[in-house]
Amino acid sequence: GNDRLVVSLASPAIATQFGREVSLERGDAIALSGSDRGTLTTLRTGRLTTLEFPHGALFPLLKQTRHGRARRIPSHSLALQLLRGYVHAAGASDSIDTAGLPPLAIAHMYDLAVMALGEAREAEEIAQGRGIRAARLQAIKNDILAHIDRGIALRALAKRHRVSERYIRLLFQSDGTSVTEFVREERLRRARSMLLSPRFAGRKIAEVAYEVGFNDLSYFNRAFRRRFGCSPSEVREMC
Repeated sequence: GNDRLVVSLASPAIATQFGREVSLERGDAIALSGSDRGTLTTLRTGRLTTLEFPHGALFPLLKQTRHGRARRIPSHSLALQLLRGYVHAAGASDSIDTAGLPPLAIAHMYDLAVMALGEAREAEEIAQGRGIRAARLQAIKNDILAHIDRGIALRALAKRHRVSERYIRLLFQSDGTSVTEFVREERLRRARSMLLSPRFAGRKIAEVAYEVGFNDLSYFNRAFRRRFGCSPSEVREMC
């Protein structure tokens, strides 16, 4: 009785439901209704990520329920890409049980699932204001974290995510922070972790600062003390 959205297919597959057969390419997704028996046969073994919507909670959100069932969602779909990024950020591996997630995260995933299916105008309007925004913000944060030890150019960031620089600023503002504050916080947290780790005991404080992305040692020391209430050398002495 649970609807399912199977994403991140590791290989081509064939899905069947309601008398339909749907061919899927690697990276596609498929939505399967819990009200009818369905099959998913992959051509090779590999990992899947499955979002399960208890008691058929997904398809009632769609206007044209019949057409939403057993529908292929191509890998290049923006909503699917955002959904995959959001799922990854939630720490999911093979399956997501909505009962174990915060209500807001559940709402975001519902929104993105509806968007990926391309149905329900009312739900789409909600998703644009909630799920899509949250997923875009998470995707941009993940991008920043992947390049945190280098310079973060807002223009390049906006280009990669096909949005404006102003839009990125507004996303972070809605999250109660800014790009600069987010980057500084993550760099400081990484520096503190390195200073507390025996693995980096041989690194000079300046080397740690430069490695996490700070180019000015004096600024690093001031920012570190403001954030943690003690100097980098004092933190290292705690080890």
